[in-house]
Amino acid sequence: MDAGLAIAVGLVLAFAFTNGVHDASNAIATLVATRVARPAQAMVLAAVFNTLGPLLVGAAVADTIGGIVAVQGETAIAVIAAGLLAAVAWNAFTWRLGLPSSSGHALIGGLVGAALVDGGVDAVDWGGLDGFRPVGVFGTLIALAVAPGLGALAALVVTRALRRGLRRGTRRWAGPIAAGEWVMSAGLAFSHGSNDAQKAVGLLAALLVADGRLAEPSAPTWAVFACAAALTIGTAVGGWKIVKKVGRGIYRIQPVDGLASQAASAGVIFGASLAGAPVSTSHVVASSIVGTGGGRRRWKHVRWAAVGDMALAWAVTIPATAALGAATYLVYGSLT
Repeated sequence: MDAGLAIAVGLVLAFAFTNGVHDASNAIATLVATRVARPAQAMVLAAVFNTLGPLLVGAAVADTIGGIVAVQGETAIAVIAAGLLAAVAWNAFTWRLGLPSSSGHALIGGLVGAALVDGGVDAVDWGGLDGFRPVGVFGTLIALAVAPGLGALAALVVTRALRRGLRRGTRRWAGPIAAGEWVMSAGLAFSHGSNDAQKAVGLLAALLVADGRLAEPSAPTWAVFACAAALTIGTAVGGWKIVKKVGRGIYRIQPVDGLASQAASAGVIFGASLAGAPVSTSHVVASSIVGTGGGRRRWKHVRWAAVGDMALAWAVTIPATAALGAATYLVYGSLT
């Protein structure tokens, strides 16, 4: 393996790691915030199911991400490496600030910025929708934009349904609700692995195709294990600033709210994975928590200033990482 490919593969794993630090923490934020589980217990749960997700769900998301850059050979390796470096840098920056930024947005921005510098608009597969399946940049952006709204709406509906069903409930329901939170957190971690780990898998497969080591972008099993392991290690390190921001900084949730948020988020993300739609766990989980506030008809109790901070981070992620990707490609390309 030559140096350029080795660096690019290392950046894929670094991206999966920082993605795990960012987004895997969201999978257990409500579980910890509602005091149903201790942080160490929640992290073990997330680590296990984040690993199972990419191993048991198909590679639809990987195929979508792997097809964004429309260049080949050594040029593709340099473009992907530069885009990944921009995404990793942005993930580290927003993690430092405790902002639940989108790793998916960061990745798209970095790849597009690097590809545009290399070959202009023809170096990017802009795509769109193939039925319900997203293709290329526009298809991915549509999925990223639609998913938070679906998460908020689903959480609102589930919260109201649970509150109506439990309106005469007693403390005897505390145990089943806590057990439900455990199950839904596992499901959310599984969904996260099936979507976010596959983003790294898709790029790793694209690198191997560009280097001539694979005939088609179908990642070998070792690549799936490697990306899942990097995501899991990131989970173990944890983004506790982000956990606090998501679990307590948006809306002070109760256990039944946590159950509703987790169920809604897991359903949306898992559905997206089956459709091959790369989405942001951060966006979906944060939006679902806002939805639980709406489900309780307590919109004024939502901390809109915190929501605004997150929305600002989401809005600037793509242009910022596109600029980073372009600058990184200019430097990286001159050194390789």
